Amino acid sequence: MSLAAEADLTPPLSLRRAPCGGLSGRVAGARALFRCSGALWLPATGTLVVADLHFEKGSAFGVRGQMLPPYDTRATLSRLEAEVDALQPRTVVFLGDSFHDRQAEGRLDPQDAACLTLLATERRLVWLVGNHDADGPRVLPGEVADTLTVEGLRLVHEPRPGFAPGEVAGHLHPCAKVIRYGRSVRSRCFLTDGERLILPAFGAYAGGLNALDCAFTGLFAREPLAVALGRERAHALGLDKLSGD
Repeated sequence: MSLAAEADLTPPLSLRRAPCGGLSGRVAGARALFRCSGALWLPATGTLVVADLHFEKGSAFGVRGQMLPPYDTRATLSRLEAEVDALQPRTVVFLGDSFHDRQAEGRLDPQDAACLTLLATERRLVWLVGNHDADGPRVLPGEVADTLTVEGLRLVHEPRPGFAPGEVAGHLHPCAKVIRYGRSVRSRCFLTDGERLILPAFGAYAGGLNALDCAFTGLFAREPLAVALGRERAHALGLDKLSGD
């Protein structure tokens, strides 16, 4: 079953299909495009926002003796480079947990480090700190900050408890699970009520938390919409169409 089967449902928010297959709408009045990759595009300022890349998670597991294919950073960077090539942003913002741990920057392959350096030489690069990388990068170029305000939106890693209109955060890795006809589909998703937004994790190994989990309770002023990511299209789903784990 494809999530496309749910795409004709009337969502609680006004979202429109974009030519790229993503969905466009507004967050606290700012124009926003929810990309199929899981990136957020703010066209008015040319700002590309991605959350929770968790670079070098694979090598972190390897250090502890759990052997995973050590290619997650390259896969994540390839997707990021594709977004940069398509959109030509003036600014790229990482919403924290860009590195899986504080030693991850030192484990980067030189080619991957060079790719990140090139990103910073051609545009503004802002690293917001997260719980996994509280110090930000030590060698790679770019600005390090706790929060950043763009188009009236407050960009931060971890969402504050309670209502926070205009906040754009990551950290929780939301996923949407749909069960139909005895089959289930699980996909990373954005969560938004039009006033606040939580981004999906962008990292290849980042994983996800079901959008119905109690961790999301009380974060939105009204029931949010899940923008579930398909390969070529994003799909707007009300929470009543989702299933728990």
